[in-house]
Amino acid sequence: MPTAVLTDHERAAVQAYLRLLQTVRAAFDSPPDGRRPPMVPPAALAEAERALAAAGLAGNEEAFFRLLHTWCPEPTQA
Repeated sequence: MPTAVLTDHERAAVQAYLRLLQTVRAAFDSPPDGRRPPMVPPAALAEAERALAAAGLAGNEEAFFRLLHTWCPEPTQA
């Protein structure tokens, strides 16, 4: 299996995306309180957007998900 060497910006984008994914999972796994739907902190989304832009991956989902799959092939189960 070929290995990809990510740049610092690409690695940061993948890590920010994985943190965002974990935050979303945690929000939806929390028991609903009946007053409002689960929310993801805006800072988590902003961090991922900044990291994607810095890596030149904003608007290029195909390239990003290829990097993500290469770096983290097995999705973690919650």
